[in-house]
Amino acid sequence: MAEAEKFLDLPLEEVLGDRFGRYSKYIIQERALPDARDGLKPVQRRILFAMHQEKNTHDKAYRKSAKTVGTVIGNYHPHGDTSVYDAMVRLSQTWKVRKPLVEMHGNNGSVDGDPPAAMRYTEARLSAISSELLRDIEKETVDHIPNFDDTIEEPTVLPAKFPNLLVNGSTGISAGYATEIPPHNLGEVIDAVIMKIDKPEATVPELMTKLKGPDFPTGGIIQGVDGIQKAYETGKGKIVLRGRAEIQKQRGGREQIVIDEIPFEVNKATMVKRMDELRIDRKVEGISEVRDETDRTGLRVVIELKKDANSEGVLNYLYKHTDLQISYNFNMVAIHGKTPKLLDLPAMLDAYILHQKEVVTRQSTYDLNKAKKRAHIVEGLIKAISILDEVIATIRSSKDKQDAKHQLMKKYDFTEEQAEAIVTLQLYRLTNTDITALQKEAEELQKQIAKLEKLLSNEHELLKVIKADLRSMKKQYNDNRLTNIEEKVEELKVDLEVTVASEDVLVSVTKDGYVKRTSLRSYAASNGEDFALKDGDHLLRLYEMNTTDTILIFTSLGKYLFLPVHKMPDIRWKDLGQYISNIVQVEKEEYIVEAIPVRNFDTDQYLIFFTKNGMVKKSELKLYQAQRHSKALVAVNLKGDDQVVDIHLTNGESDLFIASNKAYGLWYKEEEVNAVGQRAAGVKAIHLKEGEEVVSGQVFHSDEDPSILLTTHRAAVKRMRLKEFEPSSRAKRGVIMLRELKKNPHRLVDVHLVKRDDQVVLRTEKDKTTIVNTMDFKANDRYSNGSYVMDTELKGIVTEAWVKPNYEKPFDTSEEEQE
Repeated sequence: MAEAEKFLDLPLEEVLGDRFGRYSKYIIQERALPDARDGLKPVQRRILFAMHQEKNTHDKAYRKSAKTVGTVIGNYHPHGDTSVYDAMVRLSQTWKVRKPLVEMHGNNGSVDGDPPAAMRYTEARLSAISSELLRDIEKETVDHIPNFDDTIEEPTVLPAKFPNLLVNGSTGISAGYATEIPPHNLGEVIDAVIMKIDKPEATVPELMTKLKGPDFPTGGIIQGVDGIQKAYETGKGKIVLRGRAEIQKQRGGREQIVIDEIPFEVNKATMVKRMDELRIDRKVEGISEVRDETDRTGLRVVIELKKDANSEGVLNYLYKHTDLQISYNFNMVAIHGKTPKLLDLPAMLDAYILHQKEVVTRQSTYDLNKAKKRAHIVEGLIKAISILDEVIATIRSSKDKQDAKHQLMKKYDFTEEQAEAIVTLQLYRLTNTDITALQKEAEELQKQIAKLEKLLSNEHELLKVIKADLRSMKKQYNDNRLTNIEEKVEELKVDLEVTVASEDVLVSVTKDGYVKRTSLRSYAASNGEDFALKDGDHLLRLYEMNTTDTILIFTSLGKYLFLPVHKMPDIRWKDLGQYISNIVQVEKEEYIVEAIPVRNFDTDQYLIFFTKNGMVKKSELKLYQAQRHSKALVAVNLKGDDQVVDIHLTNGESDLFIASNKAYGLWYKEEEVNAVGQRAAGVKAIHLKEGEEVVSGQVFHSDEDPSILLTTHRAAVKRMRLKEFEPSSRAKRGVIMLRELKKNPHRLVDVHLVKRDDQVVLRTEKDKTTIVNTMDFKANDRYSNGSYVMDTELKGIVTEAWVKPNYEKPFDTSEEEQE
């Protein structure tokens, strides 16, 4: 029974909460976060202190790292040896810390993320600047606490004669807190500390006249002064950090990008590998080779470019898509007053200044006590020498040391300490004991005592000492800034031609929505024949375009798809294209009305839409340049069961011709239609009667005098000249184009503006087709009903007619040059 009572019955959440709380406190205070005063985490402090205790300093020989690690884990840090060695290695890595605190012989890792050699192979010692962190630690300047097994003492913080937290920065993740403090330039930090001492209420912008911003050991370029200021004011902020790269000209008109500095904490090997992957995956055009030419003389990564590559564009692409440019986020958390705090710059400087005040005060107190003790003894020695013979006689007549001391105190009023000093004085010291030397020492000591007492009683003097010390630090250890700072973050624009191989291809679009791009080679190999189609589908448009162009595909339901040509599936001429829904979702009953190729959206061109219910809409082409390509976008706002029947690209000065199924035609100028927004509805184009709908809207220039080809449901075809019509104005009824029949009147299926060699295809409800040549029909007036081209009783009524698509080169470069 007695056994059972040893167990406590506790709720799990209480135990967990308590244990995790203790663990978190330990992790935060004793492992992952630096102290605001000396900028060190416990393991780093212990490493430096152990090396100092072992006299493993910069003025002595290197010593095996394993020995130091053994001392650290044996005396101060009861953890794994690898964690201690890793921390020690980091303190020596010139690309991680701005001022290395440990010097190491042997392989201590690399910018490529290679592991260091094992600790049994490397040797280390403290660097010169480390001794400044530890200077005067013997003078009781900082608190010591017992180590883990109570055998010796270790410091809770180092005297830190320079502001290490800002100079070397810190990075760490603990429970509930993380920290990211960048390294800075020693001289600048010291100037900021001095400014803060002289002017305690100094604002961040004032301090930033001295401390410009982070100074990374790997150099590079910082962009975004606002981000630095925000971080210094709040403890959090974001900057852009990019490597240093330049474009160099080569022989033969080529260029290359040479990178000689990379962003802080970026793994160079990974970055180079990523750059090469971009080349292999053809994500970026123009790179012929990526080489890492880094050697003992310095870092160098070369990106060789192909001839005529857009080097600026490639460089911007690398900044955007690789670690050649990163975002650096400040998160300046440190332990301040035993608690993790997010510190702004003034708070960090204040924490350091307060620490220095305490250190210098304790150091001065220690020196003062020592000086007073020595002065007292020197006074005794001077007195003893002046009555030397009596003193010697007294000592000789005494029984032992204790008695001698007692006699001296009794006879000549020496104090205990003075008597001790006299009796322990070695005989040889009497050979030439010069009283003047002792008097000189006494004077010096009095001066020192006066100075120290003044310093301890006057804060101004104390601060003067701190400033003088900092200035001497700056003089001894300062170096030039490595990182440049630029005011603004540059916005990276990557041109399409950088990411896409420029290549001429053939783009085909069918009415039912099968699209593809085909190489010109595949087209030529088939002589342009055997184009793959589904039953009942037909080719709508065939364009020779470049992969850097875009094609806009418009559907009957007023939607459009923005398709960059390089994103279209590359499919052979004889194979079926990809169904549009596999690329971008469209409705089942939607079909393609038009496909318009675009090279440049920034032109004064307009899109004109005609709808079944007699509306027309005009919008600027540039409104249709989309950023997102993943879904169908609104091209025109349709009401009810309305549908788009025709779309054209115009220059704003064309003529419009609209035809209805009841054979009314209306002609007016494009300028009667005002341009509206992309998602707007149109205006009334033609006045329709009950049961009447628009079958076609055409665009032309009045000086062209084109032919109009009408197709009726009874398979009649009729050609007319435009001069049969008079130009009118928008929303009128128009004029009739066929002779009206009482019985079974002709209804128009479609109207096309045709050129001399155009062919028109008619298809019936029974899926029978016939092809007619424009010039087989002589031009008629408005009162004839045309010529029959099919037997509708046999083959069914005509439901659809279209102009057979030609192979078009929409961007004829010769035209562009003429323009």
